Amino acid sequence: MKANERAKLWLSESFDAATREEVQKLIDAESPEIEDRFYKNMEFGTGGMRGIVGVGTNRLNRYTLGAATQGLANYLKAQVHEPEIKVAIAHDVRHNSREFMQIVAEILSANGIHVYIFDGFRPTPLLSFAVRELNCHAGIVLTASHNPPEYNGYKVYWNDGAQIVPPHDVAIIEEVNNIEIADIQFDGNESLIHLLDHEVEDAYINACVKYGARKSMPGYVQLKIVFTPLHGTAVAVMPEALRRAGFENVYMVEDQAVPDPNFSTVRSPNPEEPDALKMAIELAEQVQADIVIGTDPDADRLGIAVRDRDGKFVLLNGNQTNTVLTRYLLEEWENEGRIDGNQFIGSTIVTSDIFLDLAERYGVECKLGLTGFKWIGKMIREAEGNQKFICGGEESFGFMVDDFVRDKDSITSTLLACHIAAKTKSQGTSLYNYLIESYIETQLYAEDLISIVKPGMSGAAEIKEMMENWRQTPPESFGGSKVVKLFDYKEQSCRDLTTSHSSTLDLPKSDVLIFYTEDGTKVAARPSGTEPKIKFYFSVKKPFTNEQDFEKEYALLRQKIDKLKEEVS
Repeated sequence: MKANERAKLWLSESFDAATREEVQKLIDAESPEIEDRFYKNMEFGTGGMRGIVGVGTNRLNRYTLGAATQGLANYLKAQVHEPEIKVAIAHDVRHNSREFMQIVAEILSANGIHVYIFDGFRPTPLLSFAVRELNCHAGIVLTASHNPPEYNGYKVYWNDGAQIVPPHDVAIIEEVNNIEIADIQFDGNESLIHLLDHEVEDAYINACVKYGARKSMPGYVQLKIVFTPLHGTAVAVMPEALRRAGFENVYMVEDQAVPDPNFSTVRSPNPEEPDALKMAIELAEQVQADIVIGTDPDADRLGIAVRDRDGKFVLLNGNQTNTVLTRYLLEEWENEGRIDGNQFIGSTIVTSDIFLDLAERYGVECKLGLTGFKWIGKMIREAEGNQKFICGGEESFGFMVDDFVRDKDSITSTLLACHIAAKTKSQGTSLYNYLIESYIETQLYAEDLISIVKPGMSGAAEIKEMMENWRQTPPESFGGSKVVKLFDYKEQSCRDLTTSHSSTLDLPKSDVLIFYTEDGTKVAARPSGTEPKIKFYFSVKKPFTNEQDFEKEYALLRQKIDKLKEEVS
């Protein structure tokens, strides 16, 4: 069915008057927007359902949310054989988030499901924690993470506190696709909607302090921290978590501590972007801080800036932050004699291979999953009773300590980073030097990525063609080094391009290509699961033994990455 025909279906009495009026205006004006709004149904990706708010099948609104929630309710009622089904819901600071949460709560309660909601915005990792703390069967968070202000989203969690994975995700999508608008039960049962007190939040903060701050030490008082929530949800819990941990010199970027759905002080509320931490670094210079922390709007990811050996602030990339946190935890476990071969860390296929090196160095397994923390959550669930999870991370600035939360958790990760910064400072060194030492233990790595935006239906087709061309005719080299291996996760195969030998990959299908060259260069291509763009990930490495050569050797690797970017863009 063409987009215009799909749009006309939204003129029926099943839709409210305001929706019908807006659709009619689009049709009467022969608006080009109709194509993008109605050419497809919004789907679950690696981060759930995420898109622009507005009228249309490819927009987030009362009806697309309603279909998703009714489908979830039907699935829960078929799967759960208990007297009461319980679902926890949280939301971020975005436009419509509270309204969307109310719609979702009413639909679930209309289906006889008990719903537990917070009295305001809360971080995504708190929702993950709440699912298990309240013995819920599922959880939902309304958020679009760091996307632009016009976006919102809907992420579903299962009873283990992790985002849904197969078979649940596919089964829920099937239920959703079978929903007609008339099937959606919008009339809620208020008696089944429960407002949470602060007990769950207090328990979460205490757990963050336990697993993140480790053991409080005198250095906590001396460490100067600048924190910015980038107008997002971390402001609800981070200050209290830092206080309970014992950090006293905490400076907040006040202009960015105000919840703001327009994220008005930044171009993008994304801690991956150096510009997002500009105001925080300026404040850090004023107060002579040691470390800068910025969290994204739903507070599951964090960006860290620390002083280099010249005293200048540098923003660590996600791989570097996770390297420091992972190495510290592994070192601590080793020093305490707790590693016996039954432990593992989690990572993803597009994340740096340095985590494979760290795992080998400390005698633990490094499990690799597809992009997205839901796959790390799946690892934890499958390993329960056999292997102990220590930590996990991915290159996109997400990290998780232990398994009391089953998703990215910037609150606990911030406490751990500050703990390491305080400890190294008290020893006369720094977190930055600790990172350099980590490279001496493994190899020197440099990583980066670029995103190429291709909006709309034509963009989606262009991205698909780009991936198929690379799949069928792999590049012969990258950076002057011959391509020797191709990992094709859509075909679930690993091809040795020098021998033509092929083996099977034991991971679910995903449209990802990863190339390795003779010198260890790694290039990955992946269409985004939540945005109209394709991402290219780059990782290069070399042996490294002398920390005095760090800046020079790292600059050479960065030059190599710059050339790789030119090759693919």
